[in-house]
Amino acid sequence: MKKILVIVLFITLNLQAQIERVEPPMWWADMQLSQVQLMVYGKGISDFHVTSDLEILSIRKTENPNYLFVTVETKDVAPGEYQLYFAQERTVNFSTPFNLVKRKEGSQYRKGFDSSDLIYLIMPDRFANGNPTNDSHPDLVEKADRDQPGGRHGGDIQGIIDHLDYLEELGVTALWSTPLLEDNDKAYSYHTYAQSDVYRIDPRYGTNEDYRRLAKEMHKREMKLIMDYVTNHWGITHWMIQDLPTYDWIHQFPGYANSNYRMTTQYDSNTSKIDKRYNEDGWFVPSMPDLNQSNPLVLQYLIQNAIWWIEYADLDGFRVDTYSYNQKDAIAKWTKTIMDEYPNFNIVGEVWLHNQAQIAYWQKDSKIGALQSFNSHLPSVMDFTLHDAFGTVFNETNPTWFDGMIKIYENVVNDFLYPEINQLLIFGENHDTDRFNQRYPSIKNYKLLMTLLATMRGIPQLYYGSEIGMAGDKSKGDADIRQDFPGGWKEDAQNAFEATSRTSVQNEYFNFTKNLFNWRKDKPVIHFGKTVQFIPEHNVYVYFRYTDDAKVMVVINNNDKDQQLALQRFAEMIGSAQQGFDVISKQPIGLLDTLDIKAKSSMIIEITP
Repeated sequence: MKKILVIVLFITLNLQAQIERVEPPMWWADMQLSQVQLMVYGKGISDFHVTSDLEILSIRKTENPNYLFVTVETKDVAPGEYQLYFAQERTVNFSTPFNLVKRKEGSQYRKGFDSSDLIYLIMPDRFANGNPTNDSHPDLVEKADRDQPGGRHGGDIQGIIDHLDYLEELGVTALWSTPLLEDNDKAYSYHTYAQSDVYRIDPRYGTNEDYRRLAKEMHKREMKLIMDYVTNHWGITHWMIQDLPTYDWIHQFPGYANSNYRMTTQYDSNTSKIDKRYNEDGWFVPSMPDLNQSNPLVLQYLIQNAIWWIEYADLDGFRVDTYSYNQKDAIAKWTKTIMDEYPNFNIVGEVWLHNQAQIAYWQKDSKIGALQSFNSHLPSVMDFTLHDAFGTVFNETNPTWFDGMIKIYENVVNDFLYPEINQLLIFGENHDTDRFNQRYPSIKNYKLLMTLLATMRGIPQLYYGSEIGMAGDKSKGDADIRQDFPGGWKEDAQNAFEATSRTSVQNEYFNFTKNLFNWRKDKPVIHFGKTVQFIPEHNVYVYFRYTDDAKVMVVINNNDKDQQLALQRFAEMIGSAQQGFDVISKQPIGLLDTLDIKAKSSMIIEITP
C-alpha cells in the first residue's frame, strides 16, 4: 500500500511540475474585463483535459503542445482561490490554483496624468543605485559594469524611491520611467525595451513588490507613476519567443525582416501593400521580434498584461513605445479596452512624426482619422513637431521669415488639428534625442525652454539631469545621452541631489526649474486655460493663457539684444489692467505703455485684474 501511495505522489508532483507558468498569474474580482484568457504553459500540457471551479468558456490548443489557452468567466465571482484541474486518461489528476483578488476601492476611477502635471523621465539604470546587491543577477546574462558606457550601471527602483524628495522639491508630479521589466539581452539590456518576461520586474532593478512600493511612496506625495509599455515587440530572449505558441505569434517573412520605419504607410491612401506590411510587420531591430497583434491570442495577452500591471502596481498611466508601428486596428482595440476599464486613466503614445496632421491622426476622436473611419482611442500623443522647433529655434537669433520664434508660433497655429490640445505631451528632449543642454550650452536658452514648457498648452515633460545642466551628444552613441546622474552612486565624487554639493551653475539650473514648476502646480489658467498668441516681432514671442478668472502674459525674447514692446498691441488681452507680477524676477511690472525685456530672457506676468 505504501508503495502505491509513493508512486501516486511521485506522479502527481511530476505532473504539477509540468505546469511551468499560468499567465496572468492572478486576476481581480469585479473587473469589466471578466472573461480572462489563461495561458497555461508546460511540456505536453495540451494532452490534458481541463476543468475548473470557474466557468470555462473556451479551450484553445495550438500547434505547440506546450500551450493551452483557457478562457474563464470571472463575472460575479467572489474573491478567492480557484482551481484548474488537469486530467488524462488512466493518469492521476492534478490541479493548479488561480486566485481572484479583491480590487482596490475605486480602482476603476483612478485619475491619470494630465496637463496639471510635470512628468519627469528617468532611465532607471542611470539615475541612482539604491541597492548595490542587485546590480547583477545569476539568472540574467549581462552583469553590471559601470566602466562600459553602454553596459548596466546598477541604477534601480530603490534608487528612485530614495530620491523622491528631490523630485518633489523640483516640482515633479508624475514619473515616467523607461521600462523596468526583465530584459535578458547579452548587451545593452539597460534600456529594457527588448523584454524577456513581461510579468516580472528585472531583478537588477528590484522585485515586483519594489515596483508596487514605488507607486505607494509616490502616492503618499500625491505623485503619479507612468509605466513605459511596449506593445509592438518583445526581446529575442523572451521565453515565449524561444518556444512560440503559434508560428504567427510574431510576424514572419519567414523569419526576420526589418521595418522600413515609414509610419506614414499606416494612413497613406496611395501606399503599396508591401510597404505598409514592412512598416507594420517588420521588426524594429533584429533583437526585437515584432508581435502579431492580429492574432487574437496575442492581442488578448497584451491587453490583460497591461491591465494586470495597472491593478497590481496601482499605476496612473502608460507611455506606449513605438505606438504607430503597431497594427493600427489592433492597437486601437488594446487602447479602448484599457480606457473602457479606466475612463479617467491616461495613455500617451510615442508617435514620432514630423507633421501635425499626421500626429493628430493618432489622437482619440481625430477628425483626420475619421476620414478613414479610424479612431485610436489614444488620449495623448507626443508633440514631436514642437520638439523639432525647439531643436533649432534658440540658435536663430537673426531670423528670416521662416526662422526664429515664428517656428513656435506656427506650431501652435496648427493646434486646431488636435481633438484635445491639452493632452499633448510637450518636451525639449528625451532618452532618444540629443540633450538640450548639449545643443544649447548657455543656461539662457535652457531658461527660455523651461518658460515655454511651463506655460504652453499640454503636459510638460523633463528629462532627468537637465535640471542640473547635464548634456549629451547622440552622435557619440546612446550612452552619451544616458549618462549617470552624479550622486546616484555612493562612490561618486559629487552628489548633485544635494544643493550644497551642486556647483553654482548647477544650482542656477535647478532653482530656475524648481521655482517655475512649483509655481505652475496650482495654476489652472496654465493647466486648462485657452491661448491667444501674437505673431513674433524682432524674435520676441508673446502669448497669453487665460480663463474667466485669471490671465497670464508670457514674453520670450530670443534676440541677442534687449527689446522694448509697445503694449498697445496687446490691449485686447491686457485690457484695463495696469500692473502685473513677473513670476521669474518676482517683481511688479507696469503694463501701461511699454515693456522692456532683456536679451535672451523671458517673463511670465500674472496680470492683476
